[in-house]
Amino acid sequence: MEALINLAYLLASAMFILALKRLSSPRTARSGNAIGASGMLIGVVATLLDRSILSFEWLLLGLVLGATAGTVMALKVRMTAMPQMVALLNGFGGVASALVALAEMERLQLHHGLAQASGVLLGTIAASIVIGTVTFTGSLIAFAKLQELITGRPIVVPFHHGWNALQAGALGIITALLLLQQTAWPESTLVSLVYTLFALSALLGIMLVIPIGGADMPVVISFLNSLSGLAAASTGFVLHNYLLIIAGTLVGASGFILTNIMCVAMNRSLPNVLFGAFGAEVQAIGGTDRLVRSTTAEDVAVIMGYAQSVVIVPGYGMAVAQAQHAVKKLATLLQQRGIDVKFAIHPVAGRMPGHMNVLLAEADVPYELLYDMDRINPEFEHTDVALVVGANDVVNPAARKDPTSPLYGMPILDVDRARTVIVLKRSMNPGFAGVDNELFYQPNTYMLFGDARRSLEAIAEALKSV
Repeated sequence: MEALINLAYLLASAMFILALKRLSSPRTARSGNAIGASGMLIGVVATLLDRSILSFEWLLLGLVLGATAGTVMALKVRMTAMPQMVALLNGFGGVASALVALAEMERLQLHHGLAQASGVLLGTIAASIVIGTVTFTGSLIAFAKLQELITGRPIVVPFHHGWNALQAGALGIITALLLLQQTAWPESTLVSLVYTLFALSALLGIMLVIPIGGADMPVVISFLNSLSGLAAASTGFVLHNYLLIIAGTLVGASGFILTNIMCVAMNRSLPNVLFGAFGAEVQAIGGTDRLVRSTTAEDVAVIMGYAQSVVIVPGYGMAVAQAQHAVKKLATLLQQRGIDVKFAIHPVAGRMPGHMNVLLAEADVPYELLYDMDRINPEFEHTDVALVVGANDVVNPAARKDPTSPLYGMPILDVDRARTVIVLKRSMNPGFAGVDNELFYQPNTYMLFGDARRSLEAIAEALKSV
């Protein structure tokens, strides 16, 4: 039976690797998701065959509750709330690892005594608790920011980084003490150290994420995802479970790779994202005399109706307005008139990696129309109309022109180089980075204020009579 279980774990691990490969492209992502889910099912079933499982009642209850919750979330959670759900799932993965490590500690205390456990085992338990708990509480704060239960702006308390350093130092000292523990230590001392570790880790997770602004949430979600994988891998070492070690390592590694890619896309380092409190204050770029050119849906329809090329730039505002289907309808009408239509996708547009791709895929926008930043930027100079739907920081020319701007150096979509720029936005408020957007004041930019979905529907209706 042990050989069969290990063979099943090997098969599941191979399926995870294949799933990650297929998830790297939107064309094959659906099958990759199915392969990964099937691999997890094989892993769960194989684990249930383990001889050490004496009672299945609680396991079956957990399976039923988990499957029910997952089904409800899959059917009920809107695509606009997907970042929040991903943050929660990261947190649940982290806290599950931490709780399993705590349960293993209780088992050791009950049957063998913690004083008899090796320092390596206690250190591994400590790592699972620290990483898993930081992931859990950090993910809860990320969820609260994205759900607007608390402000999306950075919240910085006095001596913030100092407190974080003290907490991290205390966690390191406690973990070292557990690694070097002596058999002469009382059981109560070891237990107290572990639960102190749990409490400090929970506080550190909160303190790490609460000063991070909404503009950096895609990076934070990816980083927390990698931490949840590392927590699972640590728990795999605690339980001597090869599948947990392999799966957790894959998640951790892929999450760190994605985090690095997104930091490069923002021209920032991970420490700067985690400790920079980016967007704490709104920066204005001009006085009240700057001219903003407002327009109407009818005028936009005329401009687009006689264009030869249109590039649509989606952002978080499209997600909030649930305007992806209206965008698809407008794009179809333009194509029917023989107009070349493309979609420009910035790596960090939205609130999670691939947010815009997911929304546009839901609206059945062909993948061939989606262009990444490097491919589309050279085309803006030859584009008649750039239609910005709720994007802000990722199209701010200050990132390219103004050395004093916090955004300076961040790669952006060069929409300002199009012949005409039309921005759909509710107001002149800055994006989550807290930086005013000079694109709105350019002479070739027209602002269409209002709900993005209603504005797009009005443009599409007016376009029919142009």
